[in-house]
Formats: sequence, C-alpha cells, structure tokens
Amino acid sequence: MTKTTLAALGAAALLLAPATALAHITLEAPEAAVGSTYKAVLRVPHGCAGAATLKVRVHIPEGFIAVKPMPKAGWTLDTVKGSYANSYELHGNTVSEGVKELSWTGNLPDDYYDEFVFRGTLTEAFAAGTNVYFPVVQECEGGAVDRWIEIPADGKSADDYEAPAPGVRIVAPK
Repeated sequence: MTKTTLAALGAAALLLAPATALAHITLEAPEAAVGSTYKAVLRVPHGCAGAATLKVRVHIPEGFIAVKPMPKAGWTLDTVKGSYANSYELHGNTVSEGVKELSWTGNLPDDYYDEFVFRGTLTEAFAAGTNVYFPVVQECEGGAVDRWIEIPADGKSADDYEAPAPGVRIVAPK
C-alpha cells in the first residue's frame, strides 16, 4: 500500500470512530453521587441493523433500589420484581426487594431516536470512583436483537467493547 492509501484509510477510520461510539445505547447523565436518587435516561439512537425497535429491556444492578420507571405514551411498561441479594436502608426502612428488570414494548422506527426513563437510589453498595452498569437488550422487528450487556473488565473502558452496557460513574456526595 502507498503512503497516500494508508493515510486515507487512517483518516476514514478516525471519521468512523465517533459514529460507532454514538451508535451505542447510553445514559444521559454520566455521573451520580453515592446515596443519591439517580434519574436514568437511556438514549436509544437507532434500531437493529435498520429494523424498528420493538422492546427495550433493562437489567437493574444490585444496589440500585426503589426503582420507578416512567410510563411512555404508546408503549407497554412491565417490571419484574424480586428479592435483592442484600438488604438496604432507605429513609429509615430496610428494603430487601424491588424492581430487578424493566421493559418497554412498542415501536420505534430505525429512523428515529427516543429515550426511556427510570429513577432509583444508588446505595452505599457503590463506591466513589467506580462505574455502575445497566445492561440493555434491544429487540427489533424480524427477530433482530442487540445486546448492550458488555461490562468492562478492570483497566478497560466501554470504548474497548463492541456492545457495552450503558454506565454511570459514581462520585462522592457533595
């Protein structure tokens, strides 16, 4: 290959890199404080390989409690509840069960973008300086599925993965 060809390929790769990063399902707010109520706004930028999104399922991580999803006009909202692995204190009460998964079922054409919202409390189970991930499965027309479930290993970041789970950086309370 000539130097010109290599330079052109390198430039093309740089131009495509941001587009790839933007293709992931992400959270609007990149950080939240330990012990705070966090409003998670999942941004879904596209369908699966051109197919419309029919369902968005979110796994709620252990330690994110008192989850309340926001209903969405035209979509059916379902929750799966169960016992937590640990008990947590919330407003003077012990909480040992709650929402473990959320799903919205509807129709989001590939040409459109949308957001799916829920909130909950980030317990002391999360240390400042760590990340909390919310794995998402996006089901689309024709049986296509995108699994945004990869959780980065120590020393890695979401940018190192093809289908990273959306995450939020935990910071110390102010």
